[in-house]
Amino acid sequence: MATAARASAGLGPAPPPGPPFGAAARDPWPHPPAPPAPGPGRLAQPITALPGVGAATGERAAQLGITSIEELLLRLPNRYEDFADGVLSVRDLPVGGDATIEVDLVSIAVIPTRRRGLRLVRARVRDATGPLTAVWFNRDYLARTLAPGDRLLLRGRVKAGAPPEMVVGTHEVIGAGPSDGIHTRGLVPVHPAGEALTPRRIRELVALAAPYARAFRDPLPLWARARLGLPTRSDAIAAAQFPRSRDEARAGRRRLVLEELIVLQIGLLALRRREQERAEAPSLRGDGSLAGPVRAALPFTLTDEQERTLAEIGRDLSGTRPMRRLLQGEVGAGKTVVAALAICRAVEADVQAAMLVPTETLAEQHLRSLDALLAPAGISPVLLTGRVPRAERDRRLLALSSGTAPVAVGTQALLTEGVTFRRLGLVVVDEQHRFGVEQRSRLAERAEGGAAHLLYMTATPIPRTLALTAFGDLSVSSIRGRPPGRAPVETRWIREDEREPAYDLVRAEIRAGRQAYVICPRVSEGEEGAGRAAVQEAERLAAGPFAAFRVGLAHGAQGGDARRRVMADFGAGAIDVLVATTVVEVGIDVPNATVMLVEDADRFGLAQLHQLRGRVGRGEAPGSCIVFGEPPTSEGARRLEALTQVSDGFRLAELDLEIRGEGSVMGLRQSGPTDLRFARLARDRRELAQARQVARRALREDHRLSEPRHGPLRAAVIERFADIPRLLDA
Repeated sequence: MATAARASAGLGPAPPPGPPFGAAARDPWPHPPAPPAPGPGRLAQPITALPGVGAATGERAAQLGITSIEELLLRLPNRYEDFADGVLSVRDLPVGGDATIEVDLVSIAVIPTRRRGLRLVRARVRDATGPLTAVWFNRDYLARTLAPGDRLLLRGRVKAGAPPEMVVGTHEVIGAGPSDGIHTRGLVPVHPAGEALTPRRIRELVALAAPYARAFRDPLPLWARARLGLPTRSDAIAAAQFPRSRDEARAGRRRLVLEELIVLQIGLLALRRREQERAEAPSLRGDGSLAGPVRAALPFTLTDEQERTLAEIGRDLSGTRPMRRLLQGEVGAGKTVVAALAICRAVEADVQAAMLVPTETLAEQHLRSLDALLAPAGISPVLLTGRVPRAERDRRLLALSSGTAPVAVGTQALLTEGVTFRRLGLVVVDEQHRFGVEQRSRLAERAEGGAAHLLYMTATPIPRTLALTAFGDLSVSSIRGRPPGRAPVETRWIREDEREPAYDLVRAEIRAGRQAYVICPRVSEGEEGAGRAAVQEAERLAAGPFAAFRVGLAHGAQGGDARRRVMADFGAGAIDVLVATTVVEVGIDVPNATVMLVEDADRFGLAQLHQLRGRVGRGEAPGSCIVFGEPPTSEGARRLEALTQVSDGFRLAELDLEIRGEGSVMGLRQSGPTDLRFARLARDRRELAQARQVARRALREDHRLSEPRHGPLRAAVIERFADIPRLLDA
């Protein structure tokens, strides 16, 4: 019977005994009689094509992102309830324990109680060994939908009595649904759900869709499945959706994770190959004529880690394969000095360099830093942002196109049409996580021959940065350690009832001649989202807790000139308390600021909170960061607890990856739900290494994936990387 059931679901004969696919006796695909064999297009049908599924259910499913049968089948359970103890008789029920029984319904009724809002549904049921009382709480509809004579499977906690009583957790009517036992027997899958659809209903819909699993094309070639010991895609979906054992569930999920990572790895490797083979980057060997004076003028000696990083970058720059390297390190760890020396090497080799940054404020800070660092070499960078006046912009563009300006610093204005370089050889991208894969490469393509060396920098590796690194898009250099003489910022997470003591600390710091930040998650109360708004908070603080002090306001909705004036006033000491959004996250250096309050801190990412607290304690006085928050989820609480306990940005980035996910791997989103469906970098690192090996072999043996055995894999890569034209035909 199990073999026939598997065949009707398109799974073929049952595998031989032994894990992972023969570890239990139950058919993993409960389903109704199979419809006609579905063709490839059937998976794209809406779920209303399933028997008995109406438009209302289709609309509710769409609210969860389930718009097709394919999306339904690929919505894997996030956990399983273990009801593998089998079906017991009433006589053998364990008092005080949970059990599943199969019984006949004798009678059922709603029983009023004296407790307001509580109603009992009580039923008399029995099997061949005796009677039982079944109880549900606040399920009045059951008295209307169940009828004497129904045969039921009940799962619940058993209480002593004569007859015994079961408080029912879940139940099903045998013969009335898409299958028997999917809610009460074996490993019961629990899918991600919501108010629109319950896990129970999703489970029923997946069971209805089971026969369609055979319509999935398998993108993995036979040699890859054999090497990794993987089932087919259809078998993997069956194993993950309704497993007969936990080993089977893990094996099914592993297959889907590896498939996803192999497709992604092939795409990224092909993208990198296209960049490297399309054109050569200039070899930047340099002679030290400019880097030497810059080094000699430094008021400190480079650390061993800075020297090591410079050596790694130097090896890349010496070659003609375009460098793609990430330089990561804490705020103040010395990344800018390393970048400046790399820029010197580029100018020594008679090419230009450009530094791309996400904001005008950061661009202006980098201009000041590079002006000072490069002055001993006689190099004067030019600034290109959206606020540069037209006439001055034209003059600077001419200097870049003619080569008289060797270095440019700018925002996305550098990416606009009309910006040309005489010979661009090196691009430095700061806060690289704010740019997508394609966007990051666009400036490099302005180079002569279409290729330039790329050096990415980030002060705190955020989840997507780690994901990109692990997925093979970048090589990595790390400058670990805290700047000399700078102590860790003391961080405390406090509740609402401790707010006044926090204000006392801020007032004490201001009276001692220091300054403070107050960070809010949104601009104004009219803006979407929750949490305190900067505009209203500034008004409240200025009229209340900090009425005796000068309160300023800075946020992204202000005009650029107005925001710059506020920042300049704060830097000059004319403002005591700066209420701001995350516009102060990067590019702000006020050594006199010693304390920061972060409102609704659970609404920020862990890496972002670490970046924010890096704004204080930058002078001689130690810094303090106080985060307010009442996290509604355990993940939010974990982030705030980690922030108070860990000061190392690299470790925090790892924790953020584990808690929040890696974000968008190919796009701009920095955190939250990943654009990977099955894989999670923090969990699946072994699978990632295996996927790399398979991807490299596939491209080594068939670099265009043009052989018939790789046809489905090629189609999957092209679908995944649809925005990268002719990826495999480069």
